Amino acid sequence: MSHAVVLSRDSNQALGIGQFAIDFVGGKFAGPSPSVLERTRLFHTDSVLCGLSALALMTNAPTLLREEALGYPSADPETSAFVFGSNQQVMPEKAVVANSAAVREWDSNGTNFGYNPTLGHLAGEFGHNDFYPVVIAACQQKGLDGATALRAMVCLDEIRGRLAEVFSLKTYKLDHVVHGAIGSAAVYGALLGASAEEIESAIGMFCAHYIPWRAIRAGKQLSDSKGASAAISTEAAVLCMRRSMRGFIGPKDIFRNPEAIWRFFEPTTQGAERWKESGDSPFDLHLSHSGDDFAVMGMHFKLGLYEHQSAGALQGLITLLRENPELLTGGSIDKIVIKAYEPAFGIIGNPMKRDPKTRQSADHSMVYIVSTLLRKAIENPGSVTNAASENDIWKWLMLMPADYHADAIFNPATRALMEKFEFEHGGAEYDAKYPDGIPTSMVIHASGKTFDSGLVMYPAGHARNTAHDLNGILRTKFERLGAIAFPDDANVPELIASLEGIEEVTAFDMPGYYDLPIANRPGYE
Repeated sequence: MSHAVVLSRDSNQALGIGQFAIDFVGGKFAGPSPSVLERTRLFHTDSVLCGLSALALMTNAPTLLREEALGYPSADPETSAFVFGSNQQVMPEKAVVANSAAVREWDSNGTNFGYNPTLGHLAGEFGHNDFYPVVIAACQQKGLDGATALRAMVCLDEIRGRLAEVFSLKTYKLDHVVHGAIGSAAVYGALLGASAEEIESAIGMFCAHYIPWRAIRAGKQLSDSKGASAAISTEAAVLCMRRSMRGFIGPKDIFRNPEAIWRFFEPTTQGAERWKESGDSPFDLHLSHSGDDFAVMGMHFKLGLYEHQSAGALQGLITLLRENPELLTGGSIDKIVIKAYEPAFGIIGNPMKRDPKTRQSADHSMVYIVSTLLRKAIENPGSVTNAASENDIWKWLMLMPADYHADAIFNPATRALMEKFEFEHGGAEYDAKYPDGIPTSMVIHASGKTFDSGLVMYPAGHARNTAHDLNGILRTKFERLGAIAFPDDANVPELIASLEGIEEVTAFDMPGYYDLPIANRPGYE
């Protein structure tokens, strides 16, 4: 018995995605296994704690967009959703843009790699779990419970994750959030009772009117647009879906449209023939509906605040420090050479990222991220020498928002370490191993000796890593972010447990699910 729906390239895939979402959230299929639901629950809790802590520290874009959302009240419960930490009804697209921006602000929630060797789907587009607020907003509008919400989150991750396996947006300088916006439109519509044709229309509208370019991620110093990209695109996707349900008709069959991004960048005919109306999309799309084989199972947890492409280097450093505590003197280190794959070498190893001046740039700078972890270890050598295992080192040195505050970014000790780094492209050998893993190696030259990490493929947090205590390290991350997010007198474990208990949330309680107390800790930015 097949556990997947296959939308062939010669079919109307936008319509097929719509029907898949309707059938999935409607319970037509046996559905995801308990392990899939558990992993999705962890990703959701992780994302919300990222968002609440970003709001507590009053970071710019989440604070601004939350205030904006509160300026769009809604009197009708059926067209209302809620921003984090509020019981005020607002327009759903405004709740979505505010909450999605918050969860993405730290760049610390989950990452997918667009890699499915079993099917030969190796496009390698990465993306993130930024889109769960879409599901919660729809459930708040429609009066649906938490078990339905969790199942819908799996569906959204499945659509965007499988699209990432078959079409590389970054190859054409398009932003990865396109896949998530398509999944958002489909699942939002399915939860609200849209027809497959209405979902098709909304997906067509988004792909025709709202495609974002990677210009938001280019430059020496990145802006709010980088962190809010998913949020802004998802706001547009929700608006498209709402318009479609009111009767607005968007372009049909968008994946086979010869002038939409799919066939324009990967033409299925040659030369002038490209512009013919007839033609297949560039890919078949496999969408799992039951069992264990879901896209979310291949997604990576970030065990702190860092760009996912630096995870291999962080793992290499932690291993070297544990095996060679003499490196903790710091002053004996002459040079550190990191070797990695593309796109890590081109994105976070870009020479423009060697002198970050903003948090958004620092968290995309390999030399800054690794230097900061190394500085923390040198300043607190017991975090390494007293550790019972690498799990403890990950916990004790975990990168948190304070490590990207202006004081940290310009810390003289960090800057001195940054000067010791060289970053090399590992060439074809390394490139061929991504995105199966995060192929990275580190060599530290100190006191006339050479310390070599060897090739790191599956660092802690990676879906294929079995050597580390994922749940234990995540628990530390949740507690650290919760301590920032919630007021000092709050019961942090209890509030975290309320988030983790999403499957127990009733339809009656869903409007208040995100109404959690948020601390007020100004001055971060």
